[in-house]
Amino acid sequence: MSDGLRIAGVIGFPIAHSLSPRLHQFWLTELGIAGAYVPLAVAREDFYVVIQGLRHAGFVGVNVTVPHKQAAYAIANTVDKAARKTGAANLLLFRPDRTIHGRNTDVDGLCASLSEEIRSDKINGQVTAVLGAGGAARAAVWALDRLSACEIRILNRDAARAGRLAAELTPQVSANLVPLAWSEWNTATTGVMLLVNATSGGMAGAQPLDIRLESLPPRAAVYDLVYNPLETNLVRQARQRGLVAANGLGMLIHQAVPAFEAFFGAKPQVTPALRAHLEAALKT
Repeated sequence: MSDGLRIAGVIGFPIAHSLSPRLHQFWLTELGIAGAYVPLAVAREDFYVVIQGLRHAGFVGVNVTVPHKQAAYAIANTVDKAARKTGAANLLLFRPDRTIHGRNTDVDGLCASLSEEIRSDKINGQVTAVLGAGGAARAAVWALDRLSACEIRILNRDAARAGRLAAELTPQVSANLVPLAWSEWNTATTGVMLLVNATSGGMAGAQPLDIRLESLPPRAAVYDLVYNPLETNLVRQARQRGLVAANGLGMLIHQAVPAFEAFFGAKPQVTPALRAHLEAALKT
């Protein structure tokens, strides 16, 4: 690494599918910054050693994706409020004093994307539902609560897991959390104005979500955190019914803004040109 070149990256396993290098390189080029952002495929058992190696090698930090977000939280010396709330970090910053600071930008990214792509009247004071009970679902619950949903129904194939997530978060959020089993689908989605898929169902290479949307109100909206493919079966089905629907590409973009600023010292802009650049990559 040459003097003055700031280098960051993204760690996950697998990682070849990640759009983050293309996203950050777009901003580096646009802003004329001397920097690099590289993908790093790291297995679970190697995470700690690799993080220490990157820190010693002079990286300014890394983004962290599946399956390392909880491990990233554990390795950090200090964390921000969002990371404490979610128990996960998707951003690690290597400080000059040799400490590691963990942040979670997923909640802010989802809030920004929902505010941009889904009308507030489908969330504020409304009944919403989240599919899943993992880390992405936890971030979705926090985002919906921040956007003033009055009730958040958590649906999971393992009803007990949904119950544990609701029990853990209930003392910390204002919204009423209702855990439900997947088998209660029709009842669980009745009156829901926004449905958020926080599972990997429908992702390229994964099984599609086996659900129907007839029980949603005709004015409801659907947000799928999956963005590859750009139009999942869930999003396609929603649009065919005339519902407002969006994929998770906006969340990916917005959560990257604070990471890029922390890595490279400049706040980038979210533009139609950037989205078109990433969509083109997904279509090839």
